[in-house]
Amino acid sequence: MAKVYDVPADELIVKLAEQLKKDKKIEPPAWSAFVKTGAHAGKIPQNRDWWFTRCASLLRKIYLHGPIGVSDLKVAYGGRKKIGYNLSHHKDAGGAIIRHALHQLEAAGYITKMPAKGRAMTSEGTKKLDRLATEIHKELAKAVPALQRYA
Repeated sequence: MAKVYDVPADELIVKLAEQLKKDKKIEPPAWSAFVKTGAHAGKIPQNRDWWFTRCASLLRKIYLHGPIGVSDLKVAYGGRKKIGYNLSHHKDAGGAIIRHALHQLEAAGYITKMPAKGRAMTSEGTKKLDRLATEIHKELAKAVPALQRYA
């Protein structure tokens, strides 16, 4: 059985976002169509389904680095912002987006809150990600047969 570590992040996040669209507990809030993802961003996200992509990315990041808190996730999703003629500075991502997405993922049962540590994966969330990683690994192994020994 393949794990999240064994498959490319971009393929995992795209397929997980498609699965999260079908989940009734995960839906973008009304304000998500009008907000930037942080102070470093110049415009709102161009992808209409960016909320599901962000939720999928959060799930993967919690799987790999959990338990992890909101402040660490804000730093991870932040970026560089040019300040006039000066050098660029790091700006954190918006906390409301991350918190709201985490609340939805908690309600869906994929993550849980650990006191004074942050969010961690539940067994259901780990199972979902590992099954999806196994499917992706099988597709990759069909294209490149040498990958079959790593399953």
